[in-house]
Amino acid sequence: MAQLIRSNKLCRSLRDLRRLRFQTSTHISHGAEEERRLWRKIDKRLIPISTVLYLVSYLDRGSIGNAKLQGLVTQLDLTGGRYNIALTMFYLFYCVCTIPSNLLLKKFKPSRWIPGLALAWGIVATLMGLVKTYPQFVGVRICLGVAEAGFSPGIYYLLSLWYPRHMLSWRFGLFWAGGTCSGAFSGLIAYGISFMSGTAGLLGWSWIFIVEGLLTVIAAIIAFFVFVDLPETAEFLTPEERSYVIHRLKEDNSSVGEEEHFEWRHIPAAIFDWKIISGCLIDVATTGPIYGISLFLPSIINGFGYNPAISQLLSVPPYVIATATAVICSHYSDVTKMRSPFIFAGLCITFLGFCINISDVSIRAKYAGLYFVVIGVYSSTPMVLSWLGNNAVGHYKRGVGLGMQVMFGNIAGIIASNIYRVEDAPRYIRGHIAELCLISMGLVVVPTTALIYARRNARRDAEEREMEEKGSSVQLTEEELKQMGDRAPGFRYTL
Repeated sequence: MAQLIRSNKLCRSLRDLRRLRFQTSTHISHGAEEERRLWRKIDKRLIPISTVLYLVSYLDRGSIGNAKLQGLVTQLDLTGGRYNIALTMFYLFYCVCTIPSNLLLKKFKPSRWIPGLALAWGIVATLMGLVKTYPQFVGVRICLGVAEAGFSPGIYYLLSLWYPRHMLSWRFGLFWAGGTCSGAFSGLIAYGISFMSGTAGLLGWSWIFIVEGLLTVIAAIIAFFVFVDLPETAEFLTPEERSYVIHRLKEDNSSVGEEEHFEWRHIPAAIFDWKIISGCLIDVATTGPIYGISLFLPSIINGFGYNPAISQLLSVPPYVIATATAVICSHYSDVTKMRSPFIFAGLCITFLGFCINISDVSIRAKYAGLYFVVIGVYSSTPMVLSWLGNNAVGHYKRGVGLGMQVMFGNIAGIIASNIYRVEDAPRYIRGHIAELCLISMGLVVVPTTALIYARRNARRDAEEREMEEKGSSVQLTEEELKQMGDRAPGFRYTL
């Protein structure tokens, strides 16, 4: 029988923690089909616009890789390490602004904060096509990093406040598909825009930035009208539907509850939590290859001997297949309620792809190896993000944790920006080996983390069975459980 929580002094036995359910005065009962309709209704308001914004976000940050083949390097004199410095400055300022932006998300309305960020980076991306000197270009890249920093961690955090733990991975996968699709769209757009070179006195690289930046501005304006806030204030839901969503979210964390009010202790609690640090290291292992490939894939293919236009087109198919793979893997990750096997498998596939590309094999084999890299790394990333979100308890601790994860991922972007050097073309052996080192780290951290989680779950199950056999119980108040978070005896880690 479900128990009604009436005060934070209510004591509960360990035996009842796993069965505890929250009730409200407006508690409602939903059948399976009715519940599916409700989640689809929420999906329609959250997922499409988030995915579109993520797509244009990746277009704007990654289009520099396509612009490089359309005269950017020559006109702005990006010789030596200048191109890599321009890439690095974006990720440096992105890292600095990630966590503060996530802390501000709940203070300000997500329906205004996130579209506002999109509008800001869309304007900056458009202006990037009008710069005339290298210092101007670096300055605009810095502004782009600041503007984009709060978006993706903000969306991950927002989705974690809307969906139960084991419904997250598929939604993250759909959202992540926007970033994956951007690789395909970027190549197609760059191919089409290459024929505009010379229009209005601007080279092709300028038009790539201008067109893609204007697409972001349009998407941001639309987002102002369709984006939503938190479940408690969602006007597109009926009062009964809002109550049910809130009930499901509380039920999902019924064994611990969640702290919803900000305290400064949440920041060090997240920063020094080994589980969040582990998630950050895993994100570095996957994000490093993502940024390396997204920024340099056209140049790598160009090094195979194809002209710039064909290189842009050949960069499209791997992303199309990777998008479908990411969504499918995310779905089955939620069905099985498992994250680590999918992450580990993706890293293995990526590792194989880079090994092929540093080997002395044919051009066709190297191009096939790029498919392994793109598919492997893009299909595992949604699970990396949802794994941390599943095991970080507390609204603000989770927000800081996801912000840290994205920040560490962009530190990997700084690494990727500097390991693929112009003088290493066309084989980029140094860059590929560095990526293999990052992946190897992930191949160690992922199974180690999963093993520790499994042992802790088993120990808590054993302790619970032992206390049931003895007929004893542990008395904890609701407030004590909230402060314990994932250390609460009724909490079980997602593997």
